[in-house]
Amino acid sequence: MVRYEIIEAKEIKFGKNNFIEIARKKAIMDDGENEFISISRGYYLEDGSKRWKASIALPKEKEKREEIAELIKNI
Repeated sequence: MVRYEIIEAKEIKFGKNNFIEIARKKAIMDDGENEFISISRGYYLEDGSKRWKASIALPKEKEKREEIAELIKNI
């Protein structure tokens, strides 16, 4: 079984009730831990609670995240 721990999370709101969440997370398993960055898209329900539509995990290596950031900036 895998348990996820959110270390830090930031949110960018857009549109009527959408958001993108960037979070540093840790996957904790019986045989160890793995830290990663997740980018998740979601929306707010009428009661203010959140629902997620999709998510992607990025590597924890800084140089890889910088390379991805540059691609996003220049596309």
